[in-house]
Amino acid sequence: MAGEDRVLSAGPGCRVPTGEVRWRFGPSGGPGGQHANRAHTRVEAELDLTTASGIDDEVRVRLVQRLGSSVRLVVDRHRSQARNRERALGEIERRLQDALVVQAARLPTRPRRGAVERRLEAKRRRGARKAERRGDWD
Repeated sequence: MAGEDRVLSAGPGCRVPTGEVRWRFGPSGGPGGQHANRAHTRVEAELDLTTASGIDDEVRVRLVQRLGSSVRLVVDRHRSQARNRERALGEIERRLQDALVVQAARLPTRPRRGAVERRLEAKRRRGARKAERRGDWD
């Protein structure tokens, strides 16, 4: 198969050959008559992260923590099996890349003096408006 030499690259330490992906095919279902009932265009792709080659150990630990032991997805968007396979490979690659992004630690901040003063002034105005409504009802 021509696509077997492709590599899923999700960053440094993660270059997985597409031969590691397990494929299953089936009919896509839905309307379409004979083509939809007989053509096996629905694609199920699964990549086992615990045994896939081309992943460094520390990267593998991060992927398994974030994605679980395997990445599995089903694509049946297109009428062509080849296009669905390409879409599945792209989606697996995107998920691997997203899982390897390290979020920057949030630095705790305090509100600025102007923001505090505006908030307190708004509270005073709101309290004054409510006080005006509490008139004597006699």
